[in-house]
Amino acid sequence: MQANASAGARVLLVEDDPAIARSAIYALEREGYAVTHSVLLRDAAQQIERELPEAVILDIGLPDGSGLEFCRDLRARSTLPILILSAHGEEIDRILGLELGADDYVTKPFSPRELVARVRGLLRRSRLAGAIPAPSHHPFAVDRPGQRIALQGVQLALTRLEFLLLLDLLEHKGRIRSRASLLEAVWGADSDSTDRTVDTHVKTLRAKLQEVAPELDCIATHRNMGYSIQLD
Repeated sequence: MQANASAGARVLLVEDDPAIARSAIYALEREGYAVTHSVLLRDAAQQIERELPEAVILDIGLPDGSGLEFCRDLRARSTLPILILSAHGEEIDRILGLELGADDYVTKPFSPRELVARVRGLLRRSRLAGAIPAPSHHPFAVDRPGQRIALQGVQLALTRLEFLLLLDLLEHKGRIRSRASLLEAVWGADSDSTDRTVDTHVKTLRAKLQEVAPELDCIATHRNMGYSIQLD
């Protein structure tokens, strides 16, 4: 059996349903993850302050507030991988979660094996992001260990997925990247995200680039083909 490179990683589970929490904790701990469980958002915030986990699994509906709001606040100050648990299964909830900074989502009911696979994928992509060579000779500066990118000297407020998406486009500067290629490179082969997910993230990424450099419209859309970044 292939060893799990993410074994031992600290995962914070924020879930108020006891049955779901027990199932998730059992599956994750069986794979070697160190799981901390919180029922309330205020406790989760304290846990994060006390010891930063390597990933957060976050339910949307919690007794003391909205998981989506917590996700947005956490993303504003951290690049922690965040996986949303949604009981609704509606596309609007999934898209809203991604736009607020979640890296992936799982819709209830879900299998424990699927949850473990998603967490493993999040951690793998998080660690691989630091191993991608930094591009050069353009107005972007990449801090791979910190998972940050600056544009014309201004730090971009990127989510982890936006960071990976922009980095992939920069690594393939001038080349068209299909949505399928971007999905595999950024979200991973085991994700069930769709072309629309890519489009949503490109839209938010463009907006953030425009805020810093309105004159720089560098992400090109190629109809029925994909996206490219043009810097010349």
